[in-house]
Amino acid sequence: MTTVRRAGWVAHRRGALGIIGRMDDPSRSAPPGLAQRLRSATRDGHASAERAGIMPLLLKGELPLPRYCELLANLLAIYAALEPALATHRDHACLAPLWHPSLARRASLELDLAALAGPREVPRRTLQPAALGYVQRLQQLAADDPPLLVAHAYVRYLGDLSGGQLLSRIVAGAYGLVDGRGTRFYDFGPAGEPAALASALRRGLDALPVDGALAAAIIDEAREAFRRHQALFIELDD
Repeated sequence: MTTVRRAGWVAHRRGALGIIGRMDDPSRSAPPGLAQRLRSATRDGHASAERAGIMPLLLKGELPLPRYCELLANLLAIYAALEPALATHRDHACLAPLWHPSLARRASLELDLAALAGPREVPRRTLQPAALGYVQRLQQLAADDPPLLVAHAYVRYLGDLSGGQLLSRIVAGAYGLVDGRGTRFYDFGPAGEPAALASALRRGLDALPVDGALAAAIIDEAREAFRRHQALFIELDD
């Protein structure tokens, strides 16, 4: 990460869940930025999603391994749509402050699936309708409305960087994983790096050149992202 990208970024509070994101409160002396507005506006949706479907079992370390692999496969499809879209539009004024290669999770998910399910099984993993719909939505935004990808970067990466660090320990303990095997999805490098990246992402959100209408549209899209996650978690529990 360059010095310019890291300078001045503030600390974050770890969220409750690494599958989806949560933001910390900024200084009370400053008007709420986009990061805080997103956090406040999506609080209910986030809480509903983390209680939905397979999530309670996952958080208790009781989700069967095959079901966890199904979750990773569906998340892989989402990242396989999101990350090329972000890379394609990385010079867009609304996306440049958020895009960084260190955030990318697609390759890590592929490694985890290969370790947990076997490399020959990865292509056979079934995608749920909610995941397929999510992929279509991301592709639509990439083609027609790239600034709204901000909402999905917020929902995905803040969760991975915050609660994902706790979830890594839950997953490792539940499935007897050691030495990073099967938990690379949650690995962002040395201690302190997840916090630095999360702080960078939050500061990037607050620096975006968005007017009131675009900020409202991004917030609405983030709410929709949480609804899509909730639907996915429920489908995976059927």
